Amino acid sequence: MTGGDAKTLDIAEITRRARSFERELEAAKKRLRRRGVQIAWYPYRSLSGLATLDRLLTGEHRRLLALAGDDPVLDLGCADGELSFFLESLGCRVHAVDYPDTNCNGMQGVRALKRELGSAVEILAADLDAQFTLPAHRYGLAFFLGTLYHLKNPFYALEALASHALYCVLSTRIARFAADRRTPIRDLPVAYLLGEGEANQDWTNYWVFSEAGLKRLFDRTGWRVCEFLTVGNTADSDPVSSEGDERAFCLLKSLPAENARDAELIRGWHQLEHGCWRWTEREFAAALRAPDTMRPRLKLHFFLSEAVLSRLGRLLLEASVDGQPLEPETYTRPGEYVFARNLPADAAPGRPVLVEFRLNGALPPDEEDPRERGIIVSSLAVE
Repeated sequence: MTGGDAKTLDIAEITRRARSFERELEAAKKRLRRRGVQIAWYPYRSLSGLATLDRLLTGEHRRLLALAGDDPVLDLGCADGELSFFLESLGCRVHAVDYPDTNCNGMQGVRALKRELGSAVEILAADLDAQFTLPAHRYGLAFFLGTLYHLKNPFYALEALASHALYCVLSTRIARFAADRRTPIRDLPVAYLLGEGEANQDWTNYWVFSEAGLKRLFDRTGWRVCEFLTVGNTADSDPVSSEGDERAFCLLKSLPAENARDAELIRGWHQLEHGCWRWTEREFAAALRAPDTMRPRLKLHFFLSEAVLSRLGRLLLEASVDGQPLEPETYTRPGEYVFARNLPADAAPGRPVLVEFRLNGALPPDEEDPRERGIIVSSLAVE
C-alpha cells in the first residue's frame, strides 16, 4: 500500500488492519526469542487504542491519515514502536521518539523490532522534559498516546509539539474527583500532582488533569480541540486508583502550524504572542492558498477585546479576496468569533489568494503599548 492509498482509509478499516498487524508483530517477537534475544517488552497492546479512535473521529477526520498530507507522521512516546511499524506498513513515513531512561526496556524493543522487520522507521531518543529536538521540522500528524501524564513539564512538550505538527492524536489520564474521591475537580482547570508511586506504583507518573484543566492546557499551548472523547470510569474517576481510571482521547489541530503553513502574512500583523495568537492593526492582509476542494471557505478566528469595543462602540469587519469584496459583519459584544465566508467562484484551487481586512477602528498607540491594536487573531485559513 502506498501513502496515497492510506489516505483513503476510514479509521474503522485502519483498526481492522491493526488487529491483523498485531499478529505480525507477535511473530517477529517469537523469532527474536528463538534466537535468544531477551527483551522486557512493553506490557500493553499499543495498537488497541485505535479502536477508541473509531469512536472518537467523525466526518472528514475519519480518514485520519489524510490529515498528514505529504508530511511524515510522528509517534511520540513510541514504547516498542508497534504503532510506528504499523503506520509504516500502511505507507506512511514515520519517526518514532522515546526516552531510554523511562522506556520499559531502554528502547531495546523498538530497535530490535526495526531490525527484525527490515523497517525504515527513523528512531530518536529524546527527553521530552528537556529542550528536545525532533527529526523533522514539520509533521502532518503526531500520535501522543498515553504519555502526557508521564511528563514533568507537559506545558512545554505540547507547546513545542505545536510548532512542528499540524494535527495530534492524544490520550492521557484525567480525573473527575481528587484522590479522596470526594472533591469534584472535573470543571476546574486544575491538575493533580501524583506522589512517587502513588498511581500504579509508577514513579514516572506526574500530572493528572481534570477535563477542564486539560482543555485549558490545549488552549494555552496553541491547540484547537477538533474531537474529544472520554472512556473508562466516566462517573467518578480519580487520579490514583486503578478502578478510578478515566482516559481522554482527542484530535487536536495546531494553530501555530496552521498559520505557518497556510498563510503568508503581508502587512498589518504584530509579533506572535504566547505561540498561538497575534494582534492586528486596523488594516491587515495575508496571502492564503486555496485548497483543492469545492467551495473553499475563508475562516478568521479572532477575539474582540472589551477595550477595543468600548472605544469603537461596534466593530465593523470588512474583507476582500483578490480585490473582490466579501459580505462585511458587525460585532457589538466582546468575545471569540469566527468570520467565515465562501471564496469567490473564480478563486483558483491550489493558488494563493490575497485576503485583505479592514476594521472601522483600533486602539491607538499609548504609553503602555506603542502598537495600533485591532483584533487578536488565533488562526486564519482557507478550508
